[in-house]
Amino acid sequence: MYLGFEDVLRLVHPAIAVLVVFPLLGMVVRMAWQTRQRRLETAKGGKSKIPPVVGQEHLLLGRWLTGAVVGVELLGITRPLVDNIVTKQIWSTDPFKVAFIGLLYIATISSLVLLFRAQPKLWRGVFATLSGMGVVILSLQDGIYRRDEEWYASHLYSGILVTLLMIFALAIVPDIYRDRSNRWRVVHIVVNCVALLFFVGQGLTGTRDLLEIPLSWQEQHIYKCDYPNKLCPEPPKQG
Repeated sequence: MYLGFEDVLRLVHPAIAVLVVFPLLGMVVRMAWQTRQRRLETAKGGKSKIPPVVGQEHLLLGRWLTGAVVGVELLGITRPLVDNIVTKQIWSTDPFKVAFIGLLYIATISSLVLLFRAQPKLWRGVFATLSGMGVVILSLQDGIYRRDEEWYASHLYSGILVTLLMIFALAIVPDIYRDRSNRWRVVHIVVNCVALLFFVGQGLTGTRDLLEIPLSWQEQHIYKCDYPNKLCPEPPKQG
């Protein structure tokens, strides 16, 4: 087997994205469309064949999707982050930084859990901001594959953005049901349409990065290559 334990850990993030996040995304998008169709049909005074429960199911699965997106984002950055701490022995050289990162994980997850429970607008804003800040700060730590030279096509940066969009969409849900003018509903639709485009991009850039990131035992050879010129050192001649 050519995969080491470290390489298997790298596959956990894309595996969960494929097995959990994208199926949830498909169900949420379908139910969103059905919910809107039902609303339009009933607004005209007609009787829709779409069951009323579709709206509640859309809301429930949408909350699950947000939790899954934040979870898979944190999971994706954890392995390289821990690997960087261990490899560079940061625990010995800068223990405060390691402790700060650990506390930031706890604060980010706790803020997201509290966001799911919060109802007042102020607290929803506070917990959404805290969880979003935690995701951004953790994702920008050293050791995480960023692709800074092509930030516009970076899997990491677009992943951060789609995660923030999902957190924002979750935070405004109660406002959608209280707003008679449907302003927040329109904002919700626009935000999630943009997020959907980024999800498509995530599927493409994630596949590309899996091809570009070498296996652990290949790193010492691959990273000697000249990427801009697509050249690698010639292997030593045998005999």
